Amino acid sequence: MKKIIQITKIFIFLFFTFIIIYLSFCVYAFITPKFQINTSKNIVYYDNNGEDIFSESISNNYSKLNEITDFTKNAIISIEDKNFYNHKGFDYFRIAKAMLINIKSGEIKQGASTISQQYIKNLYLTFDKTWKRKIEEAFLTLELETHFSKNEILEGYLNAIDFGGGNYGIKDASKYYFNKEPKDLTQAEASILVGIPKSPSYYNPISNLKNAKKRQYDVLKSMVNNGYITENEMKKIYNEKINFYGKNDKIELSSIYYYKDAIIDEMKNIKEIPKSMLDMDELNIYTNLDKNAQKHLENAIDEETKSTTMQVASIIIEPQTGKIIALVGGKDYSKSQFNRATKSRRQVGSTIKPFIYYSALENGFTAASTFLSEKTTFNLGKETYSPKNANNIYANKNISMLSAISYSDNIYAIKTHLFLGKDMLSKLAKKVKINTPIKEVASSALGTTEINIIDYSNGYITLANEGKHESPHLIEKITNKDGKILYEYKYSNEEILNKKYVYILNNLLTNTYNYKMVNYTSPTLLSISNDLNGKYAIKSGSTSYDYWTIGYDKNYLVMVWAGNDNDKKIKNNESKITKKIWSKTMTSINIEPKWYDIPNGITAEEINPISGIPDKNGLLCFFEKGTEPSYNFIDLYEKISK
Repeated sequence: MKKIIQITKIFIFLFFTFIIIYLSFCVYAFITPKFQINTSKNIVYYDNNGEDIFSESISNNYSKLNEITDFTKNAIISIEDKNFYNHKGFDYFRIAKAMLINIKSGEIKQGASTISQQYIKNLYLTFDKTWKRKIEEAFLTLELETHFSKNEILEGYLNAIDFGGGNYGIKDASKYYFNKEPKDLTQAEASILVGIPKSPSYYNPISNLKNAKKRQYDVLKSMVNNGYITENEMKKIYNEKINFYGKNDKIELSSIYYYKDAIIDEMKNIKEIPKSMLDMDELNIYTNLDKNAQKHLENAIDEETKSTTMQVASIIIEPQTGKIIALVGGKDYSKSQFNRATKSRRQVGSTIKPFIYYSALENGFTAASTFLSEKTTFNLGKETYSPKNANNIYANKNISMLSAISYSDNIYAIKTHLFLGKDMLSKLAKKVKINTPIKEVASSALGTTEINIIDYSNGYITLANEGKHESPHLIEKITNKDGKILYEYKYSNEEILNKKYVYILNNLLTNTYNYKMVNYTSPTLLSISNDLNGKYAIKSGSTSYDYWTIGYDKNYLVMVWAGNDNDKKIKNNESKITKKIWSKTMTSINIEPKWYDIPNGITAEEINPISGIPDKNGLLCFFEKGTEPSYNFIDLYEKISK
């Protein structure tokens, strides 16, 4: 009996303590200033010309509550927060129920966020999930409920939530999915629409109609359970045929949302951004986006991926500044918001080879250095390794580095890698700021390491910028609403690689599309040779699951990847897709291509492209003075050959 009395006392104490704390919070919420809601955005994004990227007017894209059908309002309340009009921001019974379900299942199966809580999350940046952040959200939810009516909250919420495909707010979503105003939506259309915010990508009816219909059923069933419609009405609505529009007439570039998402990802790592939600009244983000470059990249991707199911990721960078001026994370944002440019890691294939050859040049190799190209099994101690050339084509004789680069010869690359030491590539990758560790194994020479495209660009920026490194970045500056600079990118232009060897390598990479290199096989990028408008260093690469094309001059670095999100292998007949995207994009944006000036200490020599022997009718290659082959070498070579 004493235990029961003691437990009762503890319960009463905790209950009144909770009441006192809750009332204190309510008083605090009441005396705090009323913050602004129903604004178009708390973050304004500017492109590299200082123009608002999303310049739509709030008056054109905001729907008043009386412009939204009662069915839509009832549907969203029913599926998201059935007690919306009866609580003060928190549904405690629902929270307790969700906790019990999650504890029993051992995983998070059910949430309990109210419409008010979700609205706060949409109004402010929520980069992390710390307890401090959650407490701030709770305070702001309480303030929201104190200062605004339920109808004001519901109206703001319906105009702020993410409906997928880059559509925020019910007006944009109605226009995108159905080409209608919210007041004109049918009950079937509305029940599809309000189901999307739970998982905008998963329940997007344009790309995942099956999932969207399942969610529509849940929405309608909740409306039956809450007394808004009958079972018969539910069946009629569910079976009604729906015609989808699926076009965004508001924003010309749909891929621009991939860029925006990448900005948000970059902001997560900027410590100068206010950590308190209460300080985030407004942020002005000045980005490096070049709308013209973004448009050309999007157009090239659209044209070249019409007949493929492969996905795409691509970035365009100014090598001297590291500015990412265009970015695409997939072929269609409306169908998949997964940003492959920021979140995906893929094997880089033969595009890793230029870094091996830079190390080789730095360690005494030249464009004329040779290795035997033939079918080879490498004895690596306890195991063997038998890489193959593309289509099993081998010279079956010594070939020069010039040929190895032009034809992307795997045997030459492995031999160089092993000759230098398996740690050399790993060390160089780290030196050029590629953050992903490269394993010190033989196969790394063929690009078996999975690297994110932006991380990978660190290395190629260094090659394209004559040995100097600048970090790839999308954000140039961030200010608050008063113009105070909160963050500004600091340029380093760090000199990392030897300019002479970079120049030699860059020139060797221009032979990947050179008709004069056609011999026992063809250069890997010969198919785009006639498309180019200038001199470029280009390297392609492929694995069983990936296609890459990466190339640059002094003005621009363009990187393109294509492949499947799942484990489905790529098709050989699709190998030209990244090459065509690259050539169309580069030639569209690079009106005046600019090649590199010859550094001091460099000389030129014509050599036989296969053997590397000096040849007056051969190809011009560059050498560090004192390392070029001489005509005396011809006599020596002939004597040795005999």
